[in-house]
Amino acid sequence: MPGAPDAGRSYSMIFTAQPSIPGTAAATRHITISVAGAGGPPPPPQPPPPPKPKPKPKKKDRFVLSGPDNLYRYAFVLRRGIARSAPRLDARPAGRLDRFTLEGTTNLVLALEGRRTRRGVWIRVRLATLPNGRAGWVKRKVLSDWKEVRTRLVVDQRSLSATLYRRGKVVFRAPIGIGASRWPTPRGEFYIRNQLYGFGNPVYGPIAFGTSARSAVLTDWPGGGYIGIHGTNQPGILPGRVSHGCIRLRNGDILRLARLMPVGTPLTIQ
Repeated sequence: MPGAPDAGRSYSMIFTAQPSIPGTAAATRHITISVAGAGGPPPPPQPPPPPKPKPKPKKKDRFVLSGPDNLYRYAFVLRRGIARSAPRLDARPAGRLDRFTLEGTTNLVLALEGRRTRRGVWIRVRLATLPNGRAGWVKRKVLSDWKEVRTRLVVDQRSLSATLYRRGKVVFRAPIGIGASRWPTPRGEFYIRNQLYGFGNPVYGPIAFGTSARSAVLTDWPGGGYIGIHGTNQPGILPGRVSHGCIRLRNGDILRLARLMPVGTPLTIQ
């Protein structure tokens, strides 16, 4: 038998069988024996399989634009259009979007969330329409690039106070006047649309903010009864329920608020 030095070699053997029956030819068989290479060098290691390519991250179909981490986004309206109740062109109208406000400032909207569809990106925005609190979907292309704010104003009608938060921390608080029972200040979620000054009437004080909130009872006022935040020429009546729905501050307080609060700031009236 071959030993270890013969590993890997092959041997051929020939066997001839002699027949026992006269006249029958002898049978020959060839046999080949291969000796396994047990004593030879080990086979080379197989290379590892190539790494699988990492799957590309999929873009989320829905994304949040305002709220998390006290970050809020707004955008200016680039062209007038119709906001829809759902992110598609055949959805029912939810409100109209104008380029300018009644005061002549560029209109802006608070962006709440977005959705990617096969027909483009849609943005859900808060609307300055009645009934209060309504939101609608608009195409991304009708809005400007995003503007960001970290502030949020909370008006508490029970304590008759206004509190401004920046990154979740209180940076301003002041007593206020709100609507009388006949002309209540609406509750809900709104935003600051513009900043106005240079009034000829001292009733509004040195500066005012326009909001997206609307009065539900004074709809016949010019512009449909938008709720403002402004100063006053009667500081002695504050705090109290003294207005037609607007939020009044003493003139020193409204000037201080104007230095701290940018347009686009979300507004909660509770």
